Amino acid sequence: MNNTLMGNPKLTVTDKDTLKTGINHIVVDSVQYGYQEMIMEKDVEVTMQDGEILYVNVFRPNKPGKFPVVMSADTYGKDNKPKITNMGPMWPTLGPIPTSSFTPEESPDPGFWVPNDYVIVKVGLRGSSKSLGALKPWGLDEARDYAQVIEWAGTQEWSNGKVGTNGVSYLAVTQWWVASLQPKHLKAMIPWEGLNDMYREVAFHGGIPDTGFFRFWYQGLVARWPDNKQIENLVELQNNHTLLDDYWRGKQANLKDIQVPILACASWSTQGLHNRGSFEGFKQAGSKQKWLYIHGRKEWETYYTREALEMQKAFFDHFLKDMDNDWEETPTVTYELRDKFYKGTRKTATSWPLPDTKATPYYLDAKTLKMTDTLSDEQESISYDTSSENDEVRFTKVFEQDTELTGNMKLKLWVSADNEDMDLFAGIKKLDKNGNELYFPDFNHIENGQVATGWLRVSHRELDETKSTPLQPWHKHERQLKLSPSEIVAVEIELLPSGTFFKAGESIQVVVKASEIVKGNSSFGLKTRYEHAETINSGKHTIYTGGQYDSHLLVPLI
Repeated sequence: MNNTLMGNPKLTVTDKDTLKTGINHIVVDSVQYGYQEMIMEKDVEVTMQDGEILYVNVFRPNKPGKFPVVMSADTYGKDNKPKITNMGPMWPTLGPIPTSSFTPEESPDPGFWVPNDYVIVKVGLRGSSKSLGALKPWGLDEARDYAQVIEWAGTQEWSNGKVGTNGVSYLAVTQWWVASLQPKHLKAMIPWEGLNDMYREVAFHGGIPDTGFFRFWYQGLVARWPDNKQIENLVELQNNHTLLDDYWRGKQANLKDIQVPILACASWSTQGLHNRGSFEGFKQAGSKQKWLYIHGRKEWETYYTREALEMQKAFFDHFLKDMDNDWEETPTVTYELRDKFYKGTRKTATSWPLPDTKATPYYLDAKTLKMTDTLSDEQESISYDTSSENDEVRFTKVFEQDTELTGNMKLKLWVSADNEDMDLFAGIKKLDKNGNELYFPDFNHIENGQVATGWLRVSHRELDETKSTPLQPWHKHERQLKLSPSEIVAVEIELLPSGTFFKAGESIQVVVKASEIVKGNSSFGLKTRYEHAETINSGKHTIYTGGQYDSHLLVPLI
């Protein structure tokens, strides 16, 4: 073993409160390598083209040389302590998140990267971490600043000229954006679960406004930087821009412009936030060299596992250090096929969506509440009262043989409502052979999650035919198509990507509701998951099946 990776137990970990602006010789409590000496440059000034100053922290090996740079950028605070590692007593369901005490939340850990001869640069974006100016998250302004810091890092005396970006969530969103600007020193990127369509993936779900995490997240920014009066008011903008207009289009990076190698991570379990954007980022990016890693577990816990770190390191070793390792032999797609909670099989594929996927319909029958392989000739209907606690309908199919369903699903329904509009909440569940639901992780701290989720405000049912595929409807969200009295319309609901194995005798179940399917959205009074409190439902919803009404679940049969 390389002795430099063994650490020195006689050293004392540096107290973060003793750090000063400028160069600090520090000792970091590396989880992987013990106590490690390194150099930290705190509050390094990087001047933007318009004269604004951003502040960054640099962690580098305590020796001469030129090293590749691993960079992350957000507005959470480059100096914040790793809160996610001490949430266990509060939210034990987050799982173990082992990092050094110098790791800001969702960021690459200096305790892992620096001993492996990388420089870590942590960027506080405009409007945060001592930087003045307007804080406009997830957009072009941030990307331009980020790109300038990348170019700065690529020319420093400790840099080999190659920068790779890395990080989770917000730190992945900023990567999609900055890579689309093609800074010349950016050579590779690891966006680990991050949205890239702010309208469809966080502010609205199927056209229904998120009143939970999206607003909670904005309030968190305001609380972090109370003196900054130039924080973009996301809640006000959500209220004033209910359709997908130029404002929301301005929050979508041009993914096709991304050219650098990508190791993208997606999870089945962050539906309603990062799931869709991670897959779309991978699919739409223009990069010729790109890999997709998919898991069905918890976001932060998975990112900091040793297995994940070694995968990230192998990727950067190849593209930032020019190491002739076996990275190029890595399958294009690696995914976890889930069986039940934290039990699954690792599989590989050559592309996403998976090749040889067979779009297979399971037809809904309102009379039997079953799903069948053929459409019934008999027209039936079933209704539910949107004001009732039992505001739902469930359709079930028992599998006669082992079945893998991996990819997007689509739920087509023929519906009518007492109101001129209706909000539909759709879910896919897995039942064991005894009819008991098998749960999956969801949104980090939720442990009673389901297989897949979808939403649609029926007035937003208009499809973009150029982007829609049989298994993935793509809604325009550019105008409202209200219902007239007793009008029966066809709607297609996008069910977000999932990968699940059903053994013979187990069942798949479709749930259609007028309200959220998985309850317990908030934790300790905090709206840390999506919620939809501003629905437009009233009266009765009716679903039509059979005959001319081909209501069905279209599944990705592998």
